[in-house]
Amino acid sequence: MMIKQVIIGCLALFSLMGCKTDSKKIETEIDGPLTAVADQKASMDPQEYRVGSQVPKDLVCMVNDAYMGKAQIPVPVNGKTYYGCCQMCVKTLNTHLQAREGIDLYSKRPVDKTEAYIVLMNEEGQVAYFESKESYMNFKKQR
Repeated sequence: MMIKQVIIGCLALFSLMGCKTDSKKIETEIDGPLTAVADQKASMDPQEYRVGSQVPKDLVCMVNDAYMGKAQIPVPVNGKTYYGCCQMCVKTLNTHLQAREGIDLYSKRPVDKTEAYIVLMNEEGQVAYFESKESYMNFKKQR
């Protein structure tokens, strides 16, 4: 019985290691000069996105809240399409509401990630979700 629990625990750990997760606080670099996204990510995408740019939803892993620089796996849930980078993210988007919602940094209200205005917040690819472009511009002004 204990061996079975150890095996299950190891499998869960290995599955979590398959997906890049980063729980760092969003550190914005919007107040500084606009800089290009890291060369590795920019080279994957024909358009170069900069810190402070709106990024397309399908290039964002909505579980990791990260701009990935290439098309992600579409995940239809309740008539809306979310995006994830791996099968673990697909499962998470299908089962956890909190993975499908972000918090607008200006209004502090929840926003559905499929309806959000998504902005690249730093060179590491971290994104933030806003209710609208206007909300993002208000957030930017208050900083």
